[in-house]
Amino acid sequence: MSLIDNRHPSAKPRLRRTAAAGAAGVLTLFAATACGPDETPKAAPSAPAPTSAAPVTPSADASAGTSGLPGGLPSLADLKKWKFQDWDNWAKQHVITPAAKGFWDLQKVLQAKPADPVAPPQQPTDGGNDPLPSAIQANALAHPYSQNPVDGKLFFDIGPSQHAVCSATVISDPQHPGKSNLIWTAGHCLTSGKTGQQYKNIAFVPAFNSSGAVSHGKQAGSASQFAPFGVWDATAAISSPQWTAEGGETGSAASQYDFAIMKVANPDAGGKSLEEMVGGSVPVWFNAPRDQLKITAVGYPAAPPFDGMEMERCAAGQPSRLSFDPSRPAMEVIGCSMTAGSSGGGWFAVKDGKPALVSNTSIGPEQSGWLAGPYLDDVAQSALDYISKKS
Repeated sequence: MSLIDNRHPSAKPRLRRTAAAGAAGVLTLFAATACGPDETPKAAPSAPAPTSAAPVTPSADASAGTSGLPGGLPSLADLKKWKFQDWDNWAKQHVITPAAKGFWDLQKVLQAKPADPVAPPQQPTDGGNDPLPSAIQANALAHPYSQNPVDGKLFFDIGPSQHAVCSATVISDPQHPGKSNLIWTAGHCLTSGKTGQQYKNIAFVPAFNSSGAVSHGKQAGSASQFAPFGVWDATAAISSPQWTAEGGETGSAASQYDFAIMKVANPDAGGKSLEEMVGGSVPVWFNAPRDQLKITAVGYPAAPPFDGMEMERCAAGQPSRLSFDPSRPAMEVIGCSMTAGSSGGGWFAVKDGKPALVSNTSIGPEQSGWLAGPYLDDVAQSALDYISKKS
């Protein structure tokens, strides 16, 4: 199966807060880099470059948009009308390279650390942003992670021996209830966006370091000690057309659609599904009512003062909003001290008495204090519907 490639920017993009957002600060796209987990800001491009992706042919009942995305992609209104065949045409332009069996050993895992930020700030274009929330301290979860087995760490290579990380969450598969092999993460954890770089050797480790075997500088003796449910290689993934066409190393309008869905495979061929192995999954809540959300964010921050070995959590409460392009849904913003490495980590709210995923970590300030994630609308929902049916 061919779906969007898993690549990833080697840095965390940034941007300056608007006056309406309060004191000046810098946003960073939490991506992992060659030297390690998530984030290495680089100079923002002076103008968006056109994507290298070929144009997509919409279905007969999806009219062509007049204000399309770069590379011939249709408008946002038309993307919301895409059906299975449209997504399939789009996905076939990109291919994932699974990791070799046993590729991610302890040495490579420990080498995946964040790089120093170097990118200049970029100004958001939308002046209607809410004031930024106050910082909330992230708290490390107690070992073992019996209450959060659906959360984990995503590893991948952005170049030869350049190991990177993000965070991800096991989500429910509408077409395979109780047997999901799907995870949710950030788009910039899978693809560099408009530059078209493909990341390789992508793998998910649910409940990474649940036992604490690699905490505080300890060295695990075997992969089973830091990967209690195994290392699950990615076989397919899809990100939003917006992120793939426009995404870069600096926060931008593409960040408002910075999500991705990935299919992974059991390291033991013919074995149980990911959901069966970890004992659960979380549904995705699309178009969730903003005024009813009280968010808890989870991830593996790896930039100082964190080291990427611990699962951290921020009980953030009701989010505010941040936007680069008012024609797209504004991002959710929460107070949280997590840093690079937490990108792609799930944001959860309670729906019908149970947790549901409502966003993922995308961008945040260079000096930690808050995070922003995409609002998951119809485009995100149809992307999940596609990969669920395709798999």
